[in-house]
Amino acid sequence: MIYRTADEWLGAEEKRVLLFGMSGLGKTHVSNMLRHGGAWFQYSIDYRIGTRYMGEHIADNFKREAMKVPLLRKLLMTDSVRISSNITFNNLAPLSTYLGKPGDAAKGGLPFAEYARRQDQHRAAEIAALHDTGHFARRAHELYGYPNFVCDSGGSICEVVDPDDPADPVLRDLADTVLMIWIRGDDSHRAELVRRFDRDPKPIYYQPEFLARVWSDYLAHEGKPADRVDPDGFLRFAYARLLDHRQPRYQAMAKNWGIEVAAESVASLRSPADFIDLVARGLEQRR
Repeated sequence: MIYRTADEWLGAEEKRVLLFGMSGLGKTHVSNMLRHGGAWFQYSIDYRIGTRYMGEHIADNFKREAMKVPLLRKLLMTDSVRISSNITFNNLAPLSTYLGKPGDAAKGGLPFAEYARRQDQHRAAEIAALHDTGHFARRAHELYGYPNFVCDSGGSICEVVDPDDPADPVLRDLADTVLMIWIRGDDSHRAELVRRFDRDPKPIYYQPEFLARVWSDYLAHEGKPADRVDPDGFLRFAYARLLDHRQPRYQAMAKNWGIEVAAESVASLRSPADFIDLVARGLEQRR
């Protein structure tokens, strides 16, 4: 780790961190708070994925739908209109919409082969965006003069790395640049995440082996062909299983590559100074 003790962290003139954990536990809240504090550069993995690495896929998907409308088709064919996504740090809807969900097309689903293709695109994009972390940390300091750097990673970071492999290329690259911090939830957080997701299920990236297993289980559970199942039903069916699948992977990342802090402590943060103190306590507890 680039900071081995609380004293090293507190004395560092440049503080660089990556936050990881399930979406909804405070990664973006903390990242926004640090950025608004003025001395931190915020790098969002999902934003980078949706702009640099999948932006063309997303825009082409919008255009594909627009081409079905005669008026828009004519305007597009004559370069009279421009269609693009408007992704922001706090609105990643264009990316999740493109990623989609498998199942009945009448309910907004995709054929599973197309869904799997988009999953593969996301995996490659996420790995590339994670490898870009060092570049943006240097850029933030050298170009803009920010002394501190926070990377807001996606919830699926644990799906594209092997936390038990000391030579994992993504984690090795990140470890040279940032202190990795797991925001750890408890059982009450898990229950709340499931409740929120049931109310508004959103597309997610899954590890391919996990996806194949949970999709097969869902089809068996529903007893319907793949093109007739409810897409949102699949997302809900998979979500609690996904939480259980990811938890030990996050834990291994924290054990082997970083530290952990409790989600309840993160929720009480009110300033960058509070965050710096919380990380110092996390480093002390690791010892």
